[in-house]
Amino acid sequence: MTLKHHLEHYHPPADEGLDLIYQDDCLLVLNKPAGLLSVPGRGEDKADCLISRVQQRYPDALIVHRLDMATSGLIVLGRGAAMQRELSVAFMNRKVDKHYLAVVAGIVESNSGSIDLPLIIDWPNRPRQKVDFEQGKEALTHYRVLHRDPQGHSSRVELKPFTGRTHQLRLHMCSLGHPILGDDLYASPAVLAQADRLLLHAAQLSFWHPITREHLVFDVAAPF
Repeated sequence: MTLKHHLEHYHPPADEGLDLIYQDDCLLVLNKPAGLLSVPGRGEDKADCLISRVQQRYPDALIVHRLDMATSGLIVLGRGAAMQRELSVAFMNRKVDKHYLAVVAGIVESNSGSIDLPLIIDWPNRPRQKVDFEQGKEALTHYRVLHRDPQGHSSRVELKPFTGRTHQLRLHMCSLGHPILGDDLYASPAVLAQADRLLLHAAQLSFWHPITREHLVFDVAAPF
């Protein structure tokens, strides 16, 4: 599946205004809805995205990091190039703590653990990624089980990525044998059909403010 095919039926959610969590002269923190691209895709039909909506109100806003189109939750934007650079460096140097919530297929037996599998793009099947021990980039995810649902044969987990590879959480959980419900890239048709969206949400972000050096912590409950 190429990216073109993956997004050929792009239907972003209606623009009902920004879900703004925090704002000051340096940065913005928003709650991105599922189904909305973080940045424009190729083609005019994919111009509607989070950054384009934000810039209508905050023209100086610039993207710092991305969430997958299907993922909801917290995302940070810098106001102006200098703030964008500083925040980007914080993400690159792993100075930002990120916690995600997901509902995965099956009963995860271990209460917690780590997944250390290097990832690389699967070029013939892009945008899919794949595990590659020879050429893949380091990818490490810590997980913790929050709830097990024997009747629904699923588990609710907290995921903490140490690295920030594309599709890292989705592919790591799939490699563990517990794909995220509603995942249209890595889950089986049966697991995909168990949810009407990808059940992955960026629930918490914490980092030091680039100017005031205040420690900021943001939380947004998962909508599932």
